[in-house]
Amino acid sequence: MTHRNRIKWGDLGLSLRMFLSMFLLAVVYLIFMTILWQAGVGFLPMAVIAGGMLLAQYYFSDKLVLATMGARVVSPEEAPELHEIIGKLAAAADLPMPKVAVVQTDMPNAFATGRNPKNAVVATTTGLLRRLTWPEVEAVLGHEMTHVKNRDVAVITMASFFSTVAAFIVQNFLFFGAFGGGYGGGRDRNNSGIIVLLVSAAVWVVSYFLVNALSRYREYAADRGSAYLTGSPSQLASALLKISGQMERVPARDLRQAETLNAFFIIPAIRGEAVMELLSTHPSLEHRLQQLQRLTQELESV
Repeated sequence: MTHRNRIKWGDLGLSLRMFLSMFLLAVVYLIFMTILWQAGVGFLPMAVIAGGMLLAQYYFSDKLVLATMGARVVSPEEAPELHEIIGKLAAAADLPMPKVAVVQTDMPNAFATGRNPKNAVVATTTGLLRRLTWPEVEAVLGHEMTHVKNRDVAVITMASFFSTVAAFIVQNFLFFGAFGGGYGGGRDRNNSGIIVLLVSAAVWVVSYFLVNALSRYREYAADRGSAYLTGSPSQLASALLKISGQMERVPARDLRQAETLNAFFIIPAIRGEAVMELLSTHPSLEHRLQQLQRLTQELESV
C-alpha cells in the first residue's frame, strides 16, 4: 500500500481545535456585540455593514489576495511542470484541479487561496521556483494542496473576518451612534465611548491569540498532509530550510508588500526570528522540522 493510499484526512486534533477556537471566538463576539448594543450602537447598521463585509470577503477574498501579491493565473502551456505537479497532487488528494498562479517576486514562497476546493488557486513565486528542486517544489505544493483539502483558507478568513468587523465598528462607532439611536449625551456618551474602546481592545487581543493558535495548528496539519501526499517529509524539510534561509536576502520592499498576507504563506515574509511563536501565524521552523523528522521515521518504518 502506497503512502498516498494510506492518507487519512480526518484529523481529530484539528477538528477539536477548530471547534474550540470558533466557539470561543463566537462567545467573544457575541459579548462584544451585546456591549456595543447596550452602549447605544444601532443594531441595524451593524448588521448591514457586517453582513456586507462578510459576503464581500467570502466571495472576493481570493481575488484580493491574488491582486495584492500581483499573482497571475498561468495556463498549462505557460507552466507545464507546475500544472503536472499540482494535477498529480490534486488527484492523490481527491480534489478538483485548482487554478495555478505565479507571482513575479524574488521572495521564495507559496500560498493557496479560494473559498472552497472548487474555487481554489495555488500560487508560487518565481523566487521559490529558482531556489528549490522540483521534488522540493512538489513538497511545498503538497502543503498548499492540504490547505485546500482542509478548507483552511475559508476557515482562517472567516475567523479573522469577525475581528476585522469588530475593529471596523469600533473605529466608526460615532457613525453607528448617529444612525442607530445615539449614545446619549454628555457624560453618558463619553462613558459609552470609553466602554466600547476598552471592550474592543480586549476583543482584539483575545481574537488575535485564538486565530493565530488555530492558524499554527493548521500549518502543522498541512505539513503532515504534504508528507503523506508525497511520501517524502525530508523534501519539505529541505524546502522550509531553504525558504527560511533566503528571507534575509529578499528586498525589504517585497517583504512589506507581502507581510499582510503572512497567514497564507508556507513561511511568513519576515526576517529572522522577528516574532515569538505565540504571536505568530506559523509554528517555529524548529518545531516544524521536528514533526517532519518524526514523520520520516514513521514512513520509513512502514
